Amino acid sequence: MNRTRIVATIGPATCSEEALKRLAEAGMTIARLNGAQATLDWHRATIALIRKAVPQVAILLDLPGRKVRTVDVKTPLTFAVGDRVVFTTDRAKPAEGRIPVDHPKLTEQVQVGGMIMGNDGLFRFKVEAIEGSDIVCRAETAGIMGDRKGINIPGVTLGAAPLRAHDLDLVALAAETGVDFLGLSFVESAGDVAQVRAKVGSVFPRLVAKVETRAALADLDDIAIVADGLMIDRGDLSIEVNLEEIALLQKKIIAAGKRMGKPTIVATEMMHSMAENPMPVKAEIADITNAVLDGAAAVMLSGETAIGRYPDEAVRTMRRVCSAAEGFLVDGHVPPRAKAERVPQAIQQAIALICRSLPVTKIVAVTRSGFAARQLSMQGLDQPIIAVSDDARAARCFALYAGVEGVYLDIPFQKTGTDHVAKCLEALWRQGRLVDEDLVVVTAVTYPRSGNRMNLIQTHLMSDLRESLGWE
Repeated sequence: MNRTRIVATIGPATCSEEALKRLAEAGMTIARLNGAQATLDWHRATIALIRKAVPQVAILLDLPGRKVRTVDVKTPLTFAVGDRVVFTTDRAKPAEGRIPVDHPKLTEQVQVGGMIMGNDGLFRFKVEAIEGSDIVCRAETAGIMGDRKGINIPGVTLGAAPLRAHDLDLVALAAETGVDFLGLSFVESAGDVAQVRAKVGSVFPRLVAKVETRAALADLDDIAIVADGLMIDRGDLSIEVNLEEIALLQKKIIAAGKRMGKPTIVATEMMHSMAENPMPVKAEIADITNAVLDGAAAVMLSGETAIGRYPDEAVRTMRRVCSAAEGFLVDGHVPPRAKAERVPQAIQQAIALICRSLPVTKIVAVTRSGFAARQLSMQGLDQPIIAVSDDARAARCFALYAGVEGVYLDIPFQKTGTDHVAKCLEALWRQGRLVDEDLVVVTAVTYPRSGNRMNLIQTHLMSDLRESLGWE
């Protein structure tokens, strides 16, 4: 089983039933929709299409959040080095010669002499004056600025609410359509995640906090505690920090996720060259390999699959690279484990020891919320993890956990016994997911309560269990 999850962004190149099926066959486990692009109707229709074409694939809807973007740019503005460029917060003004932005308080947060970055840092503008609602700049790079392009102000904490009007519309759409994950852009603190959770009002969708600001780095551990997962957006992060820090910060963020038992997605330009070319460059191969070796749960494709010329091959190539890196870890190049401080940590480490000592073929986690599956996925085990839940939506969310296959079974889980564990094993055996030759390690929880979420280990040779329980 392939451990590392692949997140593929869906766009004009891949929003057909046939294209989605090809992506899933190539290795896509999560389909991402960029909420900053397209209309609500497009997203609604695409979500329905994904559910129809590849129902086993989870859906991540990325919210724009605080990100400042250009708006109402009817004709893209071409500029050369040294040109005067004016950004404006007054969208009622004629846009000719100006670039309107969607953050009304931007003039209060930039300073004369400061920098404005555009299009993921490709364009640089030095602020020369602030005249009412206009920010007068001098271009330090040449380029073309179009509509809905990102604007960054390095080192500035925007301080606005984590959700804007369009985000709230997308949250409502996610609730309506049963989206599995929400990506939270420009998170600055754990409080931002808590605010969004309160607005969502449910444990679903799961919340993935994007780490792309200095403020988020300063509150990293607390964000990892309250979020369901992390995403490293290296595009926006590279504007906030020096380029030479990006790879080191990536390791730090992944390590924080692992400490808190949360999966981390590594994103941005992982196979950028394959948007136009059928083969990646060698540095991209090394980039993906190192993300897997660092312990990333998932790697992500953006423009490569949304608008690229070779979306299927990009996913297929990424899968091959991930598999090679996973094989390197299986061969014994595994980092040392930290000492367990809680019962669930000790249980997962005990399971890892059993799996490395005995010829275990599969692990079964009987878990309603996915806690056990998430914890086991952090161990980097070679054996596939089958995570069974009696909640269909929770089971689909297991798609983000490395090496985990989520399975929904209509078998109510007990709180004061373990009869349901044997019933789940029988159901998996009858489905062919387990066979007589399998030596299985099973984990579950008995008498669940706060702090007691994973306290049972069993080992079974399936042929012996079948005979003992009289399955036919």
